[in-house]
Amino acid sequence: MKFKLKLKNIPKYLRFFSELRQYERMAGAEKVSRRDLYPCMDDRTSTTGFDTHYFYQDIWAFRKIFESRTKTHVDVGSKVDYVGFISTITQTTFIDIRPLITDLPNLESKAGSILGMPYEDGSVSSLSCLHVAEHIGLGRYGDPLDPLGTFKACKELQRVLASGGNLYFALPVGKPRVCFNAHRIHSPDQILEYFAELKLVEFSFVNDEGHFLQNVEPDIARDAKYGCGLFQFTK
Repeated sequence: MKFKLKLKNIPKYLRFFSELRQYERMAGAEKVSRRDLYPCMDDRTSTTGFDTHYFYQDIWAFRKIFESRTKTHVDVGSKVDYVGFISTITQTTFIDIRPLITDLPNLESKAGSILGMPYEDGSVSSLSCLHVAEHIGLGRYGDPLDPLGTFKACKELQRVLASGGNLYFALPVGKPRVCFNAHRIHSPDQILEYFAELKLVEFSFVNDEGHFLQNVEPDIARDAKYGCGLFQFTK
């Protein structure tokens, strides 16, 4: 049994052990080894909680990729659950400095950096990068420190995107700042400038209250504290 006892959790642990004793006295109860105790203290909620950024961005990108009927798709560093789902609808290649080893037949993983992708100029027709570029250059994942990390990542995505192709891109947006070494927050204008060679097809937004606003003007996100900007670009 491994857990940290904090003062605020004492009432929860009192309830936990009270219910354990009650359970052990019930007819048909299994023998419970103290070594196997696994206290879960924070799951009694009135609603099901979720991370609004990842939940909405993954659904947003998945739907667009599905509707595009692309035969192949390349993702750079996004959440692996999302990448796995994409592989059920199209042949998918996952690029990351830490390769993803799976048994999924439609999912290929390549070791690579978002700063130097293993593709020729203009060779990728369907591309996604969700909640990744804001980390580049902050050292969080063992990458070299670089204040221009996000800018360089955007330029590399722009380089490999094919003419007529689609890029699905997401990261935190709002008032620009660096939360070292977790992430950066960029204004929508910064991202549009970083992708100056591309055309914005759609901007959607998860606001500070967790609401998903589809196909809105980027200006709506300028004053956010920590929103999620969803950008669809084409070349």
